[in-house]
Formats: sequence, structure tokens, C-alpha cells
Amino acid sequence: MIPRIRIAHLPTPIEPLPRLSAALGGPRLWVKRDDQTGLAMGGNKTRKLEFVLAEAQAHGAQTLITVGAVQSNHCRQTAALAARFGLRCTLVLFGDVPQTPSGNYLLDRLFGAEIVWAKRETYEEVLQDVYQRAWSEGQRPFLIPLGASTPTGAVAYAYAFKEFIEQGGEADWMVLATSSAGTQAGLVLGARLSGWRGRILGISVDHPADWVKARVAELATQAADRLGEPIRFSADEIEVNEDYIGAGYGVMGEREIEAIHLFARYEGLLLDPVYTGRAAAGLMDLIRRGFFKPDDRVLFWHTGGVPALFAERYAPNLL
Repeated sequence: MIPRIRIAHLPTPIEPLPRLSAALGGPRLWVKRDDQTGLAMGGNKTRKLEFVLAEAQAHGAQTLITVGAVQSNHCRQTAALAARFGLRCTLVLFGDVPQTPSGNYLLDRLFGAEIVWAKRETYEEVLQDVYQRAWSEGQRPFLIPLGASTPTGAVAYAYAFKEFIEQGGEADWMVLATSSAGTQAGLVLGARLSGWRGRILGISVDHPADWVKARVAELATQAADRLGEPIRFSADEIEVNEDYIGAGYGVMGEREIEAIHLFARYEGLLLDPVYTGRAAAGLMDLIRRGFFKPDDRVLFWHTGGVPALFAERYAPNLL
């Protein structure tokens, strides 16, 4: 049994999307609401942090250090977790410094996180410098990589898949946003452990498909080891679509805007501009192109991120 500190509001619901399904004229759509996990407005990282926090506490951690973009959902949830458990938190954020705190960055500040700024190209060096400084100052730091996408973090989504099965969930396809690969890796492992015969498609929000496939396979294999399961995955088993990266990470385009509008107006469901908006845009385009069979059951795994909707970078372009 892998140590776990229960934080998330689980199980998250599975909901049908009948009006959106009809509007798109394609397969039957459902959504798994991991935007409802509870911690600091929810998201997929809450599941991962249940296991990562237990690992950190086993190491005697007093400070959590992690990294992400200005509107990182992972950083927001890590900062909230640290506040809840009385730990220090340092966030290394890359990107342009906002003139006015908004979205996730505003919440980071409210949770009392220390912010260190870095360039995207050099954030790993800055992250290591911050960690070494904290260690030398006796802060007992614990380093959480980008997206909490570690073997321990991926285990959380093997458990999430088990939750889906226990809810009686049925699907031929699961579609989700994928980037640092931990969420997809856990789902792939969970599917294998349960004998599920459906397919899991990651819509890449930033990286080339070959990189994501290799990383998902690596993390899924390592997560299986953590569970004591002798399972090995190869990159050619993993399904990733890179066609919707657009202008790059965090750059909201017309496809994302349309997806956010349609999910909101047909289902009252909010997506974010970076991850779920891009994945939903890919899902919609694939439906329109006839990628899925008309009688397929397609589950969209909502990984959260709604606070980014209110960031000054995105909000004006959504109206």
C-alpha cells in the first residue's frame, strides 16, 4: 500500500453531455469531473498531491518547492496544500510577470507562496538553485517536478481509473489533455490493471507526440513498479495527438475559444484556456472529421484549470 493523505473530494462525478453531443452530431459524450476535486478550486493535481504529500512527509519535509508557468494549476494546488498543512511553499514560475495578479497567480499569492521568477529556457537551473538554497537554510525542502508527474503522482491516476470502473463508468474512448504525462500514464496503467478494452487518447497541449508517448510509457512502467506490478509499457502502445498544439503552450487560439464557448453554452461547463480548452478543441475537431464511430461512448476527462479563465491574459479574448 502506497502512503496517501486523503484531501480530494472523491469520487468525482461522471456526467452525460447530451446537448453538446447533439450539437456536434457525433458520438455520445460524458465528462469525468476532476475539476471538482475540491482543493483550491480543484483539478487533477489534487489526486497526485495526495500521494506526493505523503511521500514528502515521510522525508520530513517542511517546504514544498515546485515549478510551472504563470497560470500553473499545479502550482496553485501545491500552494494551497502547503497552506493547509502548515508548510512553506516556493514556486518557480516562468513567463512574463503579470502587471496585476490574476487567475492562478493571484491564488498563489493568496496562499502565501514565495514566488521566484525564471525564464522557460532556464527554469530547471533556477529550480535547483532554489532547492539548494532552501536546504542550506535548513528548510527541509521537498522538490516536486513539473505537474507532479512522478511515478508516485502517476499512481494517483491508476487509482482514479479504478474509481471510474467502480462508478460503473462505461466508455470506448477516454480523451484528456496531456503535457507532463503523469495523468495519462496513470490512466494507462489503471486501464491495464483492470483489463479495460477501451482506448485512451491524449491531446498534447505542447510537446511532440513522440516525446509524450515515450514519457507516458516510462512513467506508467515506473508507477507499475511502485505498485509491485511487473508491467512494462512501450511508446507504440500510447495514443497521443499533436495536431492541436497551435501557436504553443498557453497561447489561446480560435479553436480553444470555440470549445470554451460551446461547453459553457450547451452544458454550463467551464474549461480553461491552456489544457482542457485545447483538449476539448481537439475532441470537437476529431468528432467533426468522423474520427469516432457514431455509436462510440467518449469520456472527456476534465483535469481542471478553471481559475486561468480569469487571468488578464485570457479573459478579454473570451468575450
